[in-house]
Amino acid sequence: MENQDFLSWFIPLVFILAVWEAVWKMIAMWKSARKDQLAWFICIGIFNTVGILPIVYLLIQRKKS
Repeated sequence: MENQDFLSWFIPLVFILAVWEAVWKMIAMWKSARKDQLAWFICIGIFNTVGILPIVYLLIQRKKS
């Protein structure tokens, strides 16, 4: 029974985090590709950081624009 309780909240949490990561990753990869920033594009594409790296990139690039 304990296992079922764990899965009842864990599976939705993983799904929500995966969607969160995908959205931020797509936005950041799109912007880095448009600005010809290959290093950022590769790093964002390779590392899964639950959206942290893409958000950092977007914040850094927003201040430079």
